[in-house]
Amino acid sequence: MNQLSAMRSFAKVAETLSFTAAAKELRVSVAMVTRSVATLETHLNLRLLNRTTRSVSLTEAGQEYWQGCHEVLRHLDTLEANVCSAAREAGGSLKVAAHESFAAAELSELIGKFRAQEPRVDFELTVFASTHDLTVGSFDACFVAERRLRDSSLVCRPLTRLRDVIVASPAYLAQKEAPDRPADLAEHDVLTTSDPCVRSWEFGDAYGAQRVLLRPVLSSSNLLTLIRAAKAGLGIARLPASLVAAEIQDGSLIPLLEGFELESGVRTLWMLYSGHRYMTPRVRRFIDFSVAHYRRDTPLPDSSLLDPASQARRTGAMIASPF
Repeated sequence: MNQLSAMRSFAKVAETLSFTAAAKELRVSVAMVTRSVATLETHLNLRLLNRTTRSVSLTEAGQEYWQGCHEVLRHLDTLEANVCSAAREAGGSLKVAAHESFAAAELSELIGKFRAQEPRVDFELTVFASTHDLTVGSFDACFVAERRLRDSSLVCRPLTRLRDVIVASPAYLAQKEAPDRPADLAEHDVLTTSDPCVRSWEFGDAYGAQRVLLRPVLSSSNLLTLIRAAKAGLGIARLPASLVAAEIQDGSLIPLLEGFELESGVRTLWMLYSGHRYMTPRVRRFIDFSVAHYRRDTPLPDSSLLDPASQARRTGAMIASPF
């Protein structure tokens, strides 16, 4: 028995002293109201209403129960109104997770522009280098960068493309001549991520693809560590262009091998979030704002970046490090 629904039906009958009028106000059938009241009486083992072919009246127990129902339902309606009103408020907190490359490069600007419109919203930010231990569904929104998404129950929104660049510092290039072609990297010190799968870099040009085996002198799962190492002259690094844009502009890092295209050098920035129907308005506003912010000037990533199951539903989740 749905006791709350039965209480609402009984309270409306007690108020109107008519099953027909109660059904009309509740926008349900008379039979449903009659059945709800009968079920409630059976549950309580009490007769609440006296019924005749011409009239309906409250019993003594019914009068007492109606007063109690009236108070309970009034408090419940007030509670629901307050909760819905609070959910519509612009204020509140958003839990956001982001890969370190995006958090360091662009997320602050995105949050700043959003808070200019929604100054009462604050953020709880989690920055990760690898998503192996990250529970994406525990956040309101999660920003990940990956070349190809695997399927999951999360909603996936592509935002923009991220490109890798090969860079080194002037100090390093003063010691070793800059590589003219990918094969020259075999003679250089290289800085890489800690991903065991990263043992080579592949390049392409008009003559085909070239794979260069790496000789890393330093590996780290932290991209900011790799940036510092590259600036310190420890070697040549492959890094997200957005993350080292300032260093390239001020000359502390110099792009290399620009005439060659890095294979798998482009990733897509995805926003992942739960498609729960009861998503709060502020979460929805942040999602819509983020999508609009990037879609304004950026074409959608190719659907081939999704696996077949994800193409069907445009869902996805990170299950491995994006770099």
